[in-house]
Amino acid sequence: MPSQRRASDVSWSSYRDSIGDRSGLFEGLVDRWPVDCALYLGSYVDLSPSVAIAAVTYVDVDRRAARFFADAQRVAADLQGRARPGAATEVKFLDADFTAPLAVAARSVDLIISLFTGPCWDECERYLRAGGLFLANASHGDASLAALDARLTLVAAATHRDGVYRWNTHDLDRYLVPKKPAAATAEAIRAAGRGIAYTRPAFAYLFRYEPEPAPAGESA
Repeated sequence: MPSQRRASDVSWSSYRDSIGDRSGLFEGLVDRWPVDCALYLGSYVDLSPSVAIAAVTYVDVDRRAARFFADAQRVAADLQGRARPGAATEVKFLDADFTAPLAVAARSVDLIISLFTGPCWDECERYLRAGGLFLANASHGDASLAALDARLTLVAAATHRDGVYRWNTHDLDRYLVPKKPAAATAEAIRAAGRGIAYTRPAFAYLFRYEPEPAPAGESA
């Protein structure tokens, strides 16, 4: 008789029941921007990026997430019938704290994902290639801090309504406008540990990264 899993075990399917399915967010992203390799910080067991992206490295310190990703059969079963052709060819998990250096090559990923993660840009900018994308929401201050970084340009805002994600690339100057401009400082955002309120909020924001040019006499 097959052994039964503990009720406390987690899966992506059960997690979707609590947070909803974010697959459409990433399917829409890949339809518009070329992304082959992504880094998902504070992922828990949210496999939604692998529905649309070929290679995704998931990072978390939660022991339940580590157990989940260690079970390759369970991961494969959760993705079966959901991943697009060419997606989910590489699913990695790092049981690690993203505030310390990760086993990820510098400038090697097309997309960094930070959804309800906590400020991560300062520590993880090194992994994103020039011209790469940073997806963040404002919950824990990630998008709010990104909006203040001159190396990041807002290219789209994602909205979520009735279970459907949509990407907006028009009138972007209407987004990330603080209700209280005095609160829009990096120091205040980090001290509060959360994002600031905007006049026109979105579920998440997509930024393009252009690193500063290397000083004269140094190679890029």
